[in-house]
Amino acid sequence: MRLNVAPDNEKAKALVTIAKITLERLHESNVKKYPSNALIDYYDSIHKFLDAITCIEGIKIRGDGAHQQLIEYVCTEHLSDKEKIFLQDMREYRNRIYYEGFIIDFEYITSNSAYIEKIIKILTTTIERKIKGQNEKID
Repeated sequence: MRLNVAPDNEKAKALVTIAKITLERLHESNVKKYPSNALIDYYDSIHKFLDAITCIEGIKIRGDGAHQQLIEYVCTEHLSDKEKIFLQDMREYRNRIYYEGFIIDFEYITSNSAYIEKIIKILTTTIERKIKGQNEKID
């Protein structure tokens, strides 16, 4: 369910901070040994960036299918259909890891990490651009 709420730049900044900390930890970890954890970290960071964008825009998405709707909303506004499909696939893998014990292959991470980083760059740039209008910068 999509709700209109008051924009919250401070919450957006906090989400960006924790997403960047998660990515920092991911880059310091043994991805080859723990590829499923790497996918979870990438997904969770992206999810926080998506949430940050909606916080800035005054949108809250919650309830059943919220992750799917969040991806749909942000991609419609800020990313391509190709990126939307990719993020939905990541979401499905993340859910399978959590709920079915699915193991992601290291090859998935190595073959997609550059694309994931590109999406992250687009999202962080979008966040910076949206907050810049208020002369604030996210660390």
